[in-house]
Amino acid sequence: MDGNNSPLIDGDFSRHNDSKKIKQNPKLCDYISVTNTMIKEIPLFPLNLVVFPGEELNLHIFEPRYKQLINDCLTNQCTFGIPSYVLTKVEYGTEVKITEVTKTYEDGRMDIKTEGLGVFNVQNFINPWKDKEYAGGPVEFIDFEDELDPSLQLKFIELCQDLFEWLHMEDELPISVETSMYSVIHKLGLKPEEEYILLKMKSHKKRQSFIIEHLEQLIPALERAENAKEKIRMNGHFKHFNPLKF
Repeated sequence: MDGNNSPLIDGDFSRHNDSKKIKQNPKLCDYISVTNTMIKEIPLFPLNLVVFPGEELNLHIFEPRYKQLINDCLTNQCTFGIPSYVLTKVEYGTEVKITEVTKTYEDGRMDIKTEGLGVFNVQNFINPWKDKEYAGGPVEFIDFEDELDPSLQLKFIELCQDLFEWLHMEDELPISVETSMYSVIHKLGLKPEEEYILLKMKSHKKRQSFIIEHLEQLIPALERAENAKEKIRMNGHFKHFNPLKF
């Protein structure tokens, strides 16, 4: 992970600075309207991680098929999808747009910055897709059933502040009432499988409750671990006990 909580695949992203901003809005790929459902055909780039809406993800592109994918997206001003392969299957993922090409190498490798958009369910994973070297196919976008709950957001913020104080990270990761759950999601000690469960949820309130329940279990566990460490430090040392009064 880098300082922006964005994984970098196979490379040191921070060392390169000859960047090119992608200023245009990504052109949408093929849409199919099915009643109230939106299905869209997009290139697919499976990765063993979970990307959330609004998250910034840095990628080093080196495989020939994915160099082709990224070049096609840049040429056509198109988005692509990152299905989460954390459970060794292609099912749910996140559409992303390329926001910046930070470095292009002589052999065609690239360092790029992307931003997560909407969550989708893969309808058909086609590999290879059309006449391309990479995969693609139709995906169905998930509509949320509700809005964020302000009271749950306040509880989330309170627990995050407690957690980062325990980790001595309050200065590195300042938390405020405006903090988005997704901006710190990878810092909360969730397993990849738990992040995937969160991604699949269609309710904002259920997502909020899921994270709150996780933090309410995690923080007391940290307290117990700290107390255990203190007891271990005291082993072998002379201890002073006040006499009991009977």
